[in-house]
Amino acid sequence: MKIIIAKNEHEFDQKAAWLIIGQMLKKKDSVIGLSTGQTTKNMHRIVSEIYHANPFPTQEIRIFNVDELTNLPRTYAGSCYAMIKTQICDTLHIPEENFIMPPTMSEDFELECRKFEEALLRAGGADLQMLGIGWNGHIGINQPGTPFESTTWVSPMDPVFEARVRKETRVDETYPLGGLTLGIKNIMQIKKIVLIAKGKHKAEIIRQAVLGPVTTDIPASVLQLHPNCEVLLDAEAASRL
Repeated sequence: MKIIIAKNEHEFDQKAAWLIIGQMLKKKDSVIGLSTGQTTKNMHRIVSEIYHANPFPTQEIRIFNVDELTNLPRTYAGSCYAMIKTQICDTLHIPEENFIMPPTMSEDFELECRKFEEALLRAGGADLQMLGIGWNGHIGINQPGTPFESTTWVSPMDPVFEARVRKETRVDETYPLGGLTLGIKNIMQIKKIVLIAKGKHKAEIIRQAVLGPVTTDIPASVLQLHPNCEVLLDAEAASRL
């Protein structure tokens, strides 16, 4: 694994943005996977700023997110669809048909999982995945204990994130929530992965994922076995390496 350590959060966001832009410039029909959350919001803003300062063709770029919430409307501001559409696809004028995402509502999520995989395969497979890491080492929504051979499925959310979503959407504990996510096997088949983390609260899990044993207890640890994986951190996230 190649480890890149930025001096601070601003430098981290700049480096991450240029990795995305660089892939788009390198291959005009790139298939790029993104992640959502506090780690990615500023880097997506910088991608937009770079594009608007120096426009380049984006009509053939395909974008997807590694996961999506289930049983909530796409209009929910916290859905991956809403965030990526607003932060990247709309600002870079990427056509709607090039935004590859599963629906948030369905009567057959098993079918939607297969359709999501097939859509990515038809696009030629992902060239780049910007991949976040959860506080417990999850990647996508593959929680600790997920088998490494898992393919696209609907996983439970981690309890901290689920509590936040329930509060924001005002749905009670009996309403089923989850996340449709590429499985670990799917993620490991992506041509290039950049694992991203910033902040001191991610320092310990990064240490375990990068330096510890490869174990399903820390799903991100499997990335040690990927042939083309970089780890991009700010100084705080790297403080325990």
